[in-house]
Amino acid sequence: MQHHIREAERANRAFWDEVAPVHLRSYGIEGLLAGKSRIDGIQRRELYPISGKRLLHLQCHIGTDTLSLALDGARVTGVDFSPESLAIARDLAQRMGIAAEFIEASVLALPGPIAEQYDIVYTSKGVLCWIGDIDAWARGIAQLLIPGGTFYILEGHPALFMFDDTQAGELRIKYPYFHRDDPVHFDDEHPDYSDATYIPKHKTYEWNWTLGDIVNALVRHGLEIELLNEHDRLFYKGMPGMVAVDEEWWVLPEYEGMIPLSFSLRARKRE
Repeated sequence: MQHHIREAERANRAFWDEVAPVHLRSYGIEGLLAGKSRIDGIQRRELYPISGKRLLHLQCHIGTDTLSLALDGARVTGVDFSPESLAIARDLAQRMGIAAEFIEASVLALPGPIAEQYDIVYTSKGVLCWIGDIDAWARGIAQLLIPGGTFYILEGHPALFMFDDTQAGELRIKYPYFHRDDPVHFDDEHPDYSDATYIPKHKTYEWNWTLGDIVNALVRHGLEIELLNEHDRLFYKGMPGMVAVDEEWWVLPEYEGMIPLSFSLRARKRE
C-alpha cells in the first residue's frame, strides 16, 4: 500500500473509531434488535435470495447491515478496519443471538487474514470514497469469491460527489468527477451524516472514482457485470436540499428524475 494511502487510512480509521458509538445511537437499531432486516427494496430485488449463502460484507462498520443479511438467511462474515466499530458489531451479534464472524482488516490488504472464499462478496452505502486503490480493492474481491460467485454494491453515484454539499438550491460543481491520486482532505466542521448534532473531531481523506473506474477494475480481475442501474434517490441526506420520500430514501425535488444520486451493480466471477 502506498505511503499516502496508508497515512490517509490511518486518519480515517481514527474517524470511524470516533463515530462508531455515535452511530450506535443514531442508526435507529431498535427494529434490528427486534429482528427486522434493514436491507432496502432495491438490494432485495437485485441480490436476493441469499438464504444459506456464505456472504462476506466488506467495510461493515458496526454491523447493522451484516446482521440484517444474517436475518435474511445468509451465513455472514463482516470485515472492517475500525476496532471500535467491530466491538459494537460483535456485541450486537451476541445480543441478537446471531453467529456472525467479524474480522479486523483493511479492504486493500485482502484476502490477508481471510482463508476461505465466499458465495457473495457484498459492500454498500458510503464505502468507495474510503478506497485509495480501486485496483487492489477489486483484486481482493475477486480472490475472495468462489468461481461463479456474486459481487454486489449499492453506492452513492460518483457524479453526485462533484457538487458542493454545503449549499441548498442550484447545484454547483466544486470537486472533480475524475479520480485524482491525492485525496480530498475534509477538515471543516461538517456534522456527522447520521447525527446532525454531532461534529466529528477527526477529519477525513476521501477519493472519488468514476463509474468507469469501478466497472473496469472489476472486469480486469475476472468479474462479469450482470447489472448496472442508476437511481435518482440516495440512502441518506447527502445534500442540504434533499427531502425524505420514505424511511430509506432521499431525493433532490428540483432535480428528481434528472440526475443520478446512487447506483447499484452486480457482477459474477468467471468460472
